[in-house]
Amino acid sequence: MANIFSGLEEFGLGKMSDLDVYASDDKGKKAEQQGTEEKAQVVESDFIFDKTYTCPVCDKGFKSKTVKTGKVKLISADTDLRPKYQHMDSLKYDVIACPHCGYAALNRFFNYMTSQQAKLIKENITASFKGMAPEGEVLTYEEAISRHKLALVNTIVKKGKISERAYTCLKTAWLLRGKAESLEEQEETEETKKELQKLQEEELEFIKNACEGFMEAFSKESFPLCGMDENTMMYLIADLARRSGKIDESSRWISRVLISRDANERIKTKARELKDLIKQEE
Repeated sequence: MANIFSGLEEFGLGKMSDLDVYASDDKGKKAEQQGTEEKAQVVESDFIFDKTYTCPVCDKGFKSKTVKTGKVKLISADTDLRPKYQHMDSLKYDVIACPHCGYAALNRFFNYMTSQQAKLIKENITASFKGMAPEGEVLTYEEAISRHKLALVNTIVKKGKISERAYTCLKTAWLLRGKAESLEEQEETEETKKELQKLQEEELEFIKNACEGFMEAFSKESFPLCGMDENTMMYLIADLARRSGKIDESSRWISRVLISRDANERIKTKARELKDLIKQEE
């Protein structure tokens, strides 16, 4: 049978030469269904985009991966309020880091900068900063954790509020937990067991630092702290104290939530659940 499509090669369409003019539509439908199924497979990069920022320290512009607002669905939360989202861990993208001067901070604090703070960062961070590796399509846990640690160093250098330091510690602890959970889904080997133990130990150190910082900020700073009211903060401190092994301290803080007259029912319910957890660990 003569090839009625001969000559298509000049257009680069030689592979179309075996087409059947009257091919059954069933094949097309199957291909369409397959294409729909492929589209249904969501990946992390579907939820992020490159957003342009201007660094408040060096005034240079740069792009950083940011989560699309309202696109990620919250599915649950840990007792210390760590949110868990469907399809991805959006916490990886909470730090904005300038690739030019090394300034980094949690996104809620990034633009708050005094001239004195900028001077401190230029002298203590920028002077030694060697740059950052270009961002890939998505951030790995390793990259995200490193950026959070860079943010914490910046917060200390610029003499940021205690609450900002504590919140950065808490977010870093959450990422370490997220990385550990992703490892737990892999095949268990001696290497993964060692890495899990290391991650859990490091998470605990950040939890302890967050707990200490929030307790200090509670008595010295005005509310809201990092977007939290007094009752939410008391609840959070109680759980961080529990995770740190300070059971008596945890009990004192959770009792303050339960007797608070202005605590809403949602936080009181969480407090009662946490109190039950604390009793199990006494």
